[in-house]
Amino acid sequence: MHKWEAANTARGVIVMVHGALEHHGRYRWLIEMWRAAGFHVVMGDLPGQGMTTRSRRGHIDSFEEYINTIKEWVRAAYEYEMPVFLLGHSMGGLAVIRLLQQERLNLAGIILSSPCLGLVHYPSKALSACSVVLNAVIPTLRMDPGLTVQMATRNDEVLEVDVNDSLYVTKVSVRWYRELIGAMKEAFEEIPDLQDIPILLMQGGDDRIVDKKAVKEWFNYILSSEKQYKEWPGLFHEIFNEPEREDVFEYARGFVENRLRLLGYIY
Repeated sequence: MHKWEAANTARGVIVMVHGALEHHGRYRWLIEMWRAAGFHVVMGDLPGQGMTTRSRRGHIDSFEEYINTIKEWVRAAYEYEMPVFLLGHSMGGLAVIRLLQQERLNLAGIILSSPCLGLVHYPSKALSACSVVLNAVIPTLRMDPGLTVQMATRNDEVLEVDVNDSLYVTKVSVRWYRELIGAMKEAFEEIPDLQDIPILLMQGGDDRIVDKKAVKEWFNYILSSEKQYKEWPGLFHEIFNEPEREDVFEYARGFVENRLRLLGYIY
């Protein structure tokens, strides 16, 4: 876990959760944007990703590992004694959802970026059935997830760095895949259990990884008293890495500052 202090007078804390296969280092630009806007940032690498471990890369025993890790980051954010916002991207967004279906946290708001609530491409039925068997027999068996950095963003600047990024996870375990599928299923089944916290969900309109129809369906069903959906036409999966990312950030910042205003922290 890492902490970055606000560049000027702090007004709150942003806890960020990265997506599958990646790591916190890919969020340098977004971290600096939040710092410049007056927010502390708390973030780290999820289990089996980034710098957390080399032996278990791309593997988890349970999705709960992600949830427990995020809880630690949120507890660290509480130490600042300021309003805390939780921002989750893709699988990180799914983990945030599952956390808030299980726990009741003191949060000022939630931002979900293209949350992984369905996939554009699933393995064949035969391969999926095979993964169920392998999960019981050889859960650590690795396989190619079938994702490329070109599917995630149109930003050439980001792609140039990504193709040489040695911290990217290139293979995931059978158990990891089954846990992901299970978490997506539970995210829908346990919609009534989602903590009622103001939520902004932003989705790439041309997402090649996450099924935006599933995302919109989940959003329409949640019972949150204050919820906001924003689709960005033409943007790929990583909306905070797209060429239009400054517009995306400003929209997210607007949501955060509006929440602070309503809570009496901005006059």
